[in-house]
Amino acid sequence: MTEVSRVIDASPDDVFAVLADGWSYAGWVVGSSHIRDVDQDWPAAGTRIRHSVGPWPLHIQDVSVVTAVEPGVSLTLEAQGWPLGSAAIELTLVPQGAGKTMVRMAEHIVGGPGKVLPTALQALVVKPRNREALARLADIVVGRRTRK
Repeated sequence: MTEVSRVIDASPDDVFAVLADGWSYAGWVVGSSHIRDVDQDWPAAGTRIRHSVGPWPLHIQDVSVVTAVEPGVSLTLEAQGWPLGSAAIELTLVPQGAGKTMVRMAEHIVGGPGKVLPTALQALVVKPRNREALARLADIVVGRRTRK
């Protein structure tokens, strides 16, 4: 499992509000380029976001499914993108006092061709992408918070 983290200058509830907005997913998930549909009850367990990954016209139709959720605390997803495979992603929100939140993002490949890659090789791709994802998430969270 590959993990990155970032402290965001916002409460866990503010961070979770962005995670709970499925239509914002392509704004912070690196590689996701277009949201096609978000289940009405997102992010309840079992709900889905249907999105595209990659640049047009070479994009892949992908689905991310909530496998577990604890509002304000954590969100676990399985991102499915064939022919590449699928990955389990866990986002954990840890209060840091004074309105700050450490977001931990852990990911590991759970299916498809990428599963045979050694963890160290997976990390070469996953860590930089997920660091950028958390930077984008932070920008959206802080931007929304300052507009309240």
